[in-house]
Amino acid sequence: MNEIYNILKIAKKEFMDNLRNKWMIALSVIFLILILVSSYFGTAQQTGKVGWSDISITIIAMMALVQLLIPIISLMLSYAAIVGEIERGSMNLLLSYPVSRIEVVIGKFIGLSAVVSSSILLGFGIGGIVIAINASINLQEYAIFIIASILLAMSYISISIMFSAILKRRSTAMGAAIFLFFLFAMIWRMISFGILVMSGSSIENPPDWYYAFNLINPVQSFSTIVTLNLHLMKDVASVYHPPSFYNSWTASAILIMWILLPIIIAIYYFNKRDI
Repeated sequence: MNEIYNILKIAKKEFMDNLRNKWMIALSVIFLILILVSSYFGTAQQTGKVGWSDISITIIAMMALVQLLIPIISLMLSYAAIVGEIERGSMNLLLSYPVSRIEVVIGKFIGLSAVVSSSILLGFGIGGIVIAINASINLQEYAIFIIASILLAMSYISISIMFSAILKRRSTAMGAAIFLFFLFAMIWRMISFGILVMSGSSIENPPDWYYAFNLINPVQSFSTIVTLNLHLMKDVASVYHPPSFYNSWTASAILIMWILLPIIIAIYYFNKRDI
């Protein structure tokens, strides 16, 4: 019980620090603006008109931005979670209290995850109410989208904390976070498509390994969960005849793996680290 108390206390401190710094409020406003703009202006380019779109069309319109915005926010919030405190000297003070290094890592992860998750829930929640008043909303689709967004944020927070626990300088941890962002956002897809072309496989009907390779990417896992649960995209998805493992449950399991595995690695290296 004492371990849980320590974890929650560290998580609360991390949460309150970001709340005092107005990070949570700023992020909530960003998410709110994103969904309202996507809903009202999202189809202007295709239809030449503006107006409120239903939630399915809104989600499709904002997917590309969400896949960029959430990883950037999560990485920037958490890349210095461990190494930043070590450089400032505050980690020695924290560890002088009766808390273990495992509790520090888990507490910081929970606290930072709570910051981003609360911002997503608040921003997208208010935006969803506005859309429901002016258009239509499928609660199941929207709930899946929000949950997938939170899982994506938590996976990037976990990976970023791992870098923060392994690397010895704050600047190096930031560089690793930036590289990770570009790897998953841009480079990964280019590599997979390049291998597909080199192998001589059909682009219209790619092999199973192509789906598996892309699904390992947390951004693609997020996209898979959301798109496979949108009624507007189900007919489109059926045309490509993806393999049976290409589904929401597999994608969710991969995102959970990206949450748990980096935290375990972070705990291992932080326990070995000389401060």
